Parts: sequence; C-alpha cells; structure tokens
Amino acid sequence: MNRPIVLSTEEAEAHSALTAFCANPLHGFWQLGAQASWSLNPQAWLRPQAAFFALFLRRPEMALQADSCAAERAVHQTLSEQPLAQMAPAQLAAIADADARANFEMFLAFREDLLAAGTLEAYYLKVMRAARIQLPPLFLDALVATVLGYLQRNCDDAFQVRAAQLLYREQRVSLSEGRVLCADLQTLDERQQSAHTAAGLLDVLSPENAAEFWRQGEAGLYALDLSHEFTQSLAQGLSIKLIRSHSGLKALSRVLQQWLLHFSQPQENETLSIEAVPEVDDPAWRWHIGLDVESMRLLNDLYEGQTPDAARLGRLLSLFRMKAPARFAKPIYLGLAQRADGSLRLKPQNLLLNLPPEWALRG
Repeated sequence: MNRPIVLSTEEAEAHSALTAFCANPLHGFWQLGAQASWSLNPQAWLRPQAAFFALFLRRPEMALQADSCAAERAVHQTLSEQPLAQMAPAQLAAIADADARANFEMFLAFREDLLAAGTLEAYYLKVMRAARIQLPPLFLDALVATVLGYLQRNCDDAFQVRAAQLLYREQRVSLSEGRVLCADLQTLDERQQSAHTAAGLLDVLSPENAAEFWRQGEAGLYALDLSHEFTQSLAQGLSIKLIRSHSGLKALSRVLQQWLLHFSQPQENETLSIEAVPEVDDPAWRWHIGLDVESMRLLNDLYEGQTPDAARLGRLLSLFRMKAPARFAKPIYLGLAQRADGSLRLKPQNLLLNLPPEWALRG
C-alpha cells in the first residue's frame, strides 16, 4: 500500500489560514491560488498540492451529519488530515449512506485524475476538450478560481480582482441610473432573502471604496459597473459622452487577456490586446467567440446575416475586439450577454476552445 502523503508545514499553514470556510466556497480556492507557494511545471502551470484537495473536504456535500456512520467519519477524518491518503475500496463500501459514499468516490476519482494530469491547467483543458463534460461544475469552478487567484496574486487593482470573479461566479445583471451593474448572484440572493429588500444591499465598486473592498474580502458585495460610457451634462443643456476611466469592462478585458496568455503557446513579438467596443463595424469580420451561451448564439446569427429580435439584442452587455497579429491576421470579436432572467454565466473555456485553428495552446 502507498504511504499517505501528509500536508507539508507550508501547506498546513495555508490550510490552517483557510479553516474558517467562507460563505462563498470558491473564495477559499482563490485565496489558495493567490497565497500558497506553488510548485510549477516548465510551462509555469500549477502542480496539484494537498491543500487544494483539503478544501473540498469542507464542502457541505462532504460534511459529516449527525447520523453519519463510523465508517464515513473515519474516511472523512483520514482525508481531512491527509488529503492524498489512499483509500481502500472496502473503506468506502462500508459507508452506509449511498449519497455520502458517492461523494467520496467522486472526489477521489477527481483527485486521481488531476494528479495524473500533472497540473490544474492540463487537467482543465483535458476535461473541456472531452466530447462530453462529466465533471460537476463545482470542480471546474474550483480549478478556475485557483488558477485565477494565482494569476492575480500580485494584483492591487480591485476592479481587476472583482472582474476575475465573473469567470467562476454567476452574476446578476441590473440597470441602475443608466448603468449596467453585475453583482454576485448567490450572495445577492442570500442577502435579499434575509433583508426582504434589495435596497442598500450592495455598493458599486469605485476608487473611493476600493480599500473597503479589500478589507471586506469575500464578505463584501460589490457590483461591477459594465457600462461603456456615461453622459456628462454641460451648460446650456449640452452634454458629452465620456468613457468610464474605471470601467469593469476594461478590467475584464485585462483578465481575459491574462487568462488566454496563460494557456497559449508563447509567441515571439507577442502583442495581444482585448478592448471593449460598443459595436462591430467591420466588413472583414472573420472570427468571433461568445463568452457565454447567449452571446455565442447571438454572434452566430449576426454573422450569418440574421436579425435577432430586440429582446435578444438588448441582452448583449458588451462586445470586445481582440487583436493578436502574430497569431491571426484579422480581429477576433468576443461577446458577453446575460440570460433572459438577468443572470450572467461567463464560460472561460469558450475563449480557449473556440480560437482559430492556428492559435496554439499549451499542453
């Protein structure tokens, strides 16, 4: 039998720092990505470590219940203390509750597959490239949150950190005083249920409250402004349109660029830019990628010359123009759209899997 691998001193400290698990369970993975000392492969991808797997043991699905049997308690204790411990089939078979047993089996299968892949990123791409994605969303979101936490580890821009959350946390989109705002859907819904009203539940992230955003961390609820521009009134009834200097779209553009470069094969003389644009006016339009299901369908229809109805067009939050001359001669257009119910679920894998064939990814 393989000897169980226990947490190193360094990993144990990171594990201990995350013991008070957050209301947002993915925040723990973000923190681990940003704060832990990672072993990197030659591509600077993250090798899995015991502290990463330990976080799953504190998920509600894995938590012990009052009626948990002795076998379940023993398995849970062993894996909590030694996340890479080998479990014999008989130890799992002895768990009385079928759901609990299935959860442990799923976790252990995920752990072994990830360890075999060698890095979080290689495993993520392997899963996403499969003909059928069978991994539960929680595991995928945990991978994304951890990698993004690592990529943002030296970032002191609150807008960029908040924008990165869009890649692994579902959002609620609303229109307020002419501004398009998005807030964390789960956290917002929980506050609405407890307060019975949406009034005063959240602040819009701004330079003035950025320090408070950092202080509150996961406990805070800050909306990100996704507006392209705003109107400023002048004398004699005149007005001008100005681009927001602290736009959430600018921050999201930086995150998407960072995410894509992390997975792309390096290129000599690399120049990659992504910027939000209010429209696509390009007779040479050759390639597009929807960052979510809604925008992909919408861009496909527009590209084929169809005219979507006003309701669908109204759900388009933004377009982006991506330029990477060394990889693809023409601009690539990206779309972001909310669902009909006002929710937004950005799929970061879309940006990786729908690139032109000549765009090479690592791994």
